[in-house]
Amino acid sequence: MQHLQGLRAFVSVAREGSVSRAAERLHLTQPAVSLKLKQLQDDLGLRLFRRKPQGLVLSADGHNLLPVAEKALAGIAAFEQSAQALHSTVRGRLKIGTIVDPEFIRLGSFLHQLVARAPQLETELHQGMSGRVLEQVRNGSLDVGFFLAPPGLGAGQSSPELMYRELTRFDYHVIAPAGWASRVADSRWSSLAGLPWIVTPPDSVHNRLLADAMEPHGLVPNGVAQVDQEACMLDLVRAGVGLSLARDALAMAERQERGLVVVEGVRIPCALSFIWRKDREEELVIAEALEALAGVWLFETLDDIDRENRPISP
Repeated sequence: MQHLQGLRAFVSVAREGSVSRAAERLHLTQPAVSLKLKQLQDDLGLRLFRRKPQGLVLSADGHNLLPVAEKALAGIAAFEQSAQALHSTVRGRLKIGTIVDPEFIRLGSFLHQLVARAPQLETELHQGMSGRVLEQVRNGSLDVGFFLAPPGLGAGQSSPELMYRELTRFDYHVIAPAGWASRVADSRWSSLAGLPWIVTPPDSVHNRLLADAMEPHGLVPNGVAQVDQEACMLDLVRAGVGLSLARDALAMAERQERGLVVVEGVRIPCALSFIWRKDREEELVIAEALEALAGVWLFETLDDIDRENRPISP
């Protein structure tokens, strides 16, 4: 950068045809421009201009060097712009709580969008049950996370410090082993509760949804096995151990491919949401995550738009 000011003076004088106009363009005094130009010519050992009545004109050497000088200044400007852009580049680490299977929450597409938007941002994934993700986002050990709950509830009234964006709604079905159609013909909760159930820990959305469905009737499921992974639940249902809840797409696939029974007339509405702390919403890493999320989950109705960024009221 030794000759930066001299190059700028040279190019400006060549374009303007006079030192005075070049000085105005550069916001410098005429003596300052003349000095920078003289220093450049002295350092190069070349005469870049010839003086004529109409002003300064380029010499043959000046004509040869002008395109090179312009290219050098353009390169320096690009360098400075790139350096400045780095100041606004989002850096750091984003800890994301994930649940169920990656395909359902569109994890791959989300991360692809995030990397494209913030290539300097490192992501750290933590797989867990929905309730555990909620607690970790609330206490700050996770930055953001996916969460399952009844539609419109977000993280619930007990978490006013959290905000959420509802991504999609779906239903849970009760599924039973193959050959159990007669045993689940009576689809009332009072009848279903007494059958063997594969239950889950309290942090699981299955546990919460099942409790919401049965407790108003004074019922609890007859748990014969407890698991903490959806794949294990399905395996046990296939093995004939008992009933379980399954997302609509999974339930239909299991009925078609393995002959599992989907209990008729029983649907439990649920919603997939994305949660974060309200007091961190302005942080760049959170903002980038939300922008990346919007590129993956398209909100198609007014209700969907209204649910974006809704705070959770106590």
